Amino acid sequence: MCGIAGRNGIILVSHYRHLEREEGGPFGREFVLRGAEERSSPILMTASCAAFALLPLVLAGEAPGHEIEYPMALVILGGLATSTRLNLFFLPSLYLAFAGRRRASEREGS
Repeated sequence: MCGIAGRNGIILVSHYRHLEREEGGPFGREFVLRGAEERSSPILMTASCAAFALLPLVLAGEAPGHEIEYPMALVILGGLATSTRLNLFFLPSLYLAFAGRRRASEREGS
């Protein structure tokens, strides 16, 4: 789960960096929203593939032999849902705040 969450965050931030370098559009709210929108599909597909793989364990419930797998699957599904929401909603706002500060300090330094 940590690997998927980390990978999704890296996908999003690297796409922001790509947009800055290659397309050089004006930095701002629209820029960050565009980057998040363009990478929402890969992020959602990665998380949903892992979730679909865990779905049989969750649907089996607490059947005999699943005493460890069922609670683990529930925790991983909850973590995937939480990390996906954070990557799509919280990370863009963090990038907007901190990358904006970085750009302002670079302009002052030049």
